[in-house]
Amino acid sequence: MGVQIQVKGATELQRTLRQAGADLDELKPVNEKAVNIVLARARQIAPVRSGALRDTLRIGVTKRAGVVRAGNNRKTGVPYAGPIHWGWPKRGIAANPFMTDAAHDTEPQWSQLYERHVERMLDRVKGT
Repeated sequence: MGVQIQVKGATELQRTLRQAGADLDELKPVNEKAVNIVLARARQIAPVRSGALRDTLRIGVTKRAGVVRAGNNRKTGVPYAGPIHWGWPKRGIAANPFMTDAAHDTEPQWSQLYERHVERMLDRVKGT
């Protein structure tokens, strides 16, 4: 089960930049840099008993989004990523939203990446 961090307005930004002639493929490397910042923090604060959960942390990147994922019950045998992160009160498992916390903790760094990138893109489309 993965946890998604969504940047509000990203779809509208992509649409208006596309209309302005910006190349959206340029967002993929920015998305990758941003989620790697979150991934590094998530690895630092992930709960560790055996290390198996932390070892499943990975990223997924497209030109539209970047996500940090945890767990995988097929390959690694770690089906408990969701209950650890979100909690499972009926089973006495308190939430430990380490991935959300990682995104929150690093927001100044990754939001600055997007801000700089958008400014560069807008500088190129001025006057068109």
